[in-house]
Amino acid sequence: MAAMVAPENTPVWVDTARCKACDICVDACPAGVLSMQAEPTSTLGAMISVIAPEACIGCNECELACPDFAIYVAEKKEFKFAKLTDASKARQEAISSNGYRIPTDYKEN
Repeated sequence: MAAMVAPENTPVWVDTARCKACDICVDACPAGVLSMQAEPTSTLGAMISVIAPEACIGCNECELACPDFAIYVAEKKEFKFAKLTDASKARQEAISSNGYRIPTDYKEN
């Protein structure tokens, strides 16, 4: 099996064909990079979405937590990741508190 190659300038990406929308990766992400989004064609009616790629800290928690190997994080030598900020922590708290979906009225501080 060939190694996964990161799309250019992308810190984290999802293979939606493998994803079963379990939201485990959303829960694992400390920076609020991921969120569930409505997706009528998905069995569960939702799909993972990368909503704040610029906030990815490259911790690999989402990739390590995924039971289906459907989410990937770029190598640190290939991408310069962000630092974990208070805004990222607040976004993650808002997502977790709202059933793993970014609230529709959420505003960055």
